[in-house]
Amino acid sequence: MKQYPDLIPAEIPVSPHQDLNSFLREVMAKFASRPAFYFMDAKMTFSELDRYSDHFGAYLLNMGLKKGDKIALMMPNIFQYPVALFGCIKAGLVVVNTNPLYTSHEMEHQFKDSGVVAILIAENFAFNLEKIIHNTHIKHIVVTGIGDMLGGIKGMMINFVVRKIKKLVPAYHLPGAISFKKALSEGKKMSLPPLQSSLDDVVILQYTGGTSGIAKGAMLTNGNLLANMQQIRIIFLSVLKEGEEVGICALPLYHIFAFTVNCLALLSLGCPSVLIVNARDIPTLIKEWKKYPISIFPAVNTLFNSLMNHPDFKTIDFSKLKLPIAGAMALQKAVFDKWKKMTGSAIVEGYGLTETSPVACVNPVDGSTRVGTVGIPVPSTLVRIVDENGTEVPVGEVGEIQVKGPQVMKGYYNKPEETARTIINGWLSTGDMGLMSEDGYFTLVDRKKDMILVSGFNVYPNEIEDIAALHPKVLESAAIGVPNEKSGESVKLFVVKKDETLTEAELKKHFKEYLTNYKIPREYEFRSELPKTNVGKILRRALKQ
Repeated sequence: MKQYPDLIPAEIPVSPHQDLNSFLREVMAKFASRPAFYFMDAKMTFSELDRYSDHFGAYLLNMGLKKGDKIALMMPNIFQYPVALFGCIKAGLVVVNTNPLYTSHEMEHQFKDSGVVAILIAENFAFNLEKIIHNTHIKHIVVTGIGDMLGGIKGMMINFVVRKIKKLVPAYHLPGAISFKKALSEGKKMSLPPLQSSLDDVVILQYTGGTSGIAKGAMLTNGNLLANMQQIRIIFLSVLKEGEEVGICALPLYHIFAFTVNCLALLSLGCPSVLIVNARDIPTLIKEWKKYPISIFPAVNTLFNSLMNHPDFKTIDFSKLKLPIAGAMALQKAVFDKWKKMTGSAIVEGYGLTETSPVACVNPVDGSTRVGTVGIPVPSTLVRIVDENGTEVPVGEVGEIQVKGPQVMKGYYNKPEETARTIINGWLSTGDMGLMSEDGYFTLVDRKKDMILVSGFNVYPNEIEDIAALHPKVLESAAIGVPNEKSGESVKLFVVKKDETLTEAELKKHFKEYLTNYKIPREYEFRSELPKTNVGKILRRALKQ
């Protein structure tokens, strides 16, 4: 199986650390004076992050929480997130990352399923917590405002604008809740005892996006996260310089992609990230990018596409950009080509899942990325393609992707049967369809459950969407299967126009140039936008419903 010859070792080195806490403490001491994060023109150094997280961890333990207790973190990309995250890790608590855009119903499911007993929540979303908290086991509530860690007049002004001018904080009533600022103030007076932890201890419950059903909590351990951080770190070090790079973090830190890449791997290199509250606010993202010498940019296909379609994108200086990385959904060739033409840098596509912490494969980062593939396995990782019986298929044939490596989750929380169906003899069945080339590159074809069966022929939505993206009047699209009396299923395409003059007839003519007849969409629906996950991944399931 192909690895990174002459560039990356086949195996990650054995870590001297037994937990994430000890590794991060070492990193924070090493880069103490360097910035760890930037947010709204403010910076937080590694030493400040170390100190504040100590205070928060001490507060949590002194208010009655104990090692192994679950705590939900529910906020956008603000300083409070890394402070709270590392405070929880230092205290030995299990973090339950929660999307702040969840409805009260989604919150209730996750909180009851995980058994959280405490929560840190941005005040903007506290009204939803009020609706369901009586149905949960939550006893401790910490609430924070967006500007709470920006200091002085600036922080007060940000909170005032958010609360009073933009009116983004609906009224709520949560008796007993304490402010984040008070928690830090109280924790400053308390001591944080040393943590005894092991590689097998669960650090976070990372809930899957729920794109294929009810979200499940993947148990990610110290060992999983340390391994994946080291796998990413080794690859990054072939093009990035320790202590000299700056990343931009537009994807939410509560999502596993940014969590591991920005909040763990980049920090391990002493490289700060610029926090973006809302990735869909393209003007702000561009404005922030222009303030810093950005060298690494993790994103998803839709975000790359949205950026390039904004008129101010071309005003960015891309001379420092070394590593734009795509994950979480398939990268379209049209987006790759346009990005390279506009920025001069090639997007490096990788592949992974929540259950793999998340990175399993990635293209070489030395400029030899192979467009249309997700690359080759990261160090210490095996990937194979199997049929429905779990037997490996010949090279070049499509089957289900399976992954084995130290980053594969411990299992699904409180779901032993689901775990047993998903992990067999150490191999994680991903539910993704793909194929492997002769030289070991993997190509992601589509989600197994998204495959469309037309008259017995397999049709993969990604292929349809890739062809749609080639049309100059298409902004984005999503293909699904719909019932058809003659063929069982046929393809329906949802389209967001880039040019309002686009017609169904134009699309049909376009597809006839590229696809065989049974793959061509039979139905078209134009929409102003498509439903997406919190990281911008298009939700085909929502379109089917």
